[in-house]
Amino acid sequence: MRIAGTGRVGAGGRRPGRRAAVAAAVLAVAAPLTLGAAGDAGAAGPAGPAAVVPVVMDHPIVFARYSAAAPVEDLYAISPSGGAPVKLTHTSTVSDVMPSWSPDGKRVAFLRYGAGGAIDGIWTMKSNGTDLKSVPGTKGASDPAWSPDGTRIAYARPVGTQREIYVADTDGTPATRLTHTAADEFHPSWSPDGTSLAFNRADASGHSRLMRIKLSTLAQTPVTLAGSHDWAPDWSRGNRIVFSRVDATGFAHLYVVRPDGGGLHRITSARANDKNPSWSPDGRRLVFTRGGTDDADPEHLFLVRADGTGLTQLTHAATHDLEADWRP
Repeated sequence: MRIAGTGRVGAGGRRPGRRAAVAAAVLAVAAPLTLGAAGDAGAAGPAGPAAVVPVVMDHPIVFARYSAAAPVEDLYAISPSGGAPVKLTHTSTVSDVMPSWSPDGKRVAFLRYGAGGAIDGIWTMKSNGTDLKSVPGTKGASDPAWSPDGTRIAYARPVGTQREIYVADTDGTPATRLTHTAADEFHPSWSPDGTSLAFNRADASGHSRLMRIKLSTLAQTPVTLAGSHDWAPDWSRGNRIVFSRVDATGFAHLYVVRPDGGGLHRITSARANDKNPSWSPDGRRLVFTRGGTDDADPEHLFLVRADGTGLTQLTHAATHDLEADWRP
């Protein structure tokens, strides 16, 4: 399965579907995390037997993976220093995608869908893949983002023919709609102080720009210019926003900008598609996906410093590794 826009650059909206159908929280815990491979979770039930061999990772990166041999996505975790990824979910008929760490690193929010449409919405689980819980009221939602204080989740949800940004407590209530436009809004990302969200707004012409919304007033401010192709912002604790832009080269590259729209500069420049960036906890590095010109083209996770140096390939399998999120 594939979420529209995860593999092919330029699709900002992402509604679950098969590939054939769609192209500043202070850390409560800073110690290394022990992960284990959970048992088979089945189509919708809780994760199975607890872990086999625990793997200790310091600030692990969680991501979604699928391959030609296993076309349903599961979630994995990998250490920033490399090594073998640990499989967190085992669902043969259900896709798990778009993971987002809680600020204390104890849980992950993600989108789960499949099994003929019977399962569709945001779920949370412990960091080792156990204790799965659905978030009520999130059918059709996407792009979950955990708030810096750990009490709320922002997400995109369909309203009529377009998608809007919502925020809800982690139990799904109350769900508050933040945007009311004729455009599509996606990819909410919290400011370090939890008072604002960055997101991308896609218009009917196929363009997308970054926006910022203040939660107390719902006042919206453009961050990047109209007519751009900007997607998937991630707001760092250092108050910078990284995002993916399809620029004049025709490829998607990583850019960084201040929340006020100033200081724009490009981080990557290869003849490759770079997308879905996520900041490291110290704001010095980024993890992102490179590749994916089509379904036969593998997509790998890469690391890079915020100044564009120190590029390192993190995953190497013949798989599609997507939507990485670096544990705070």
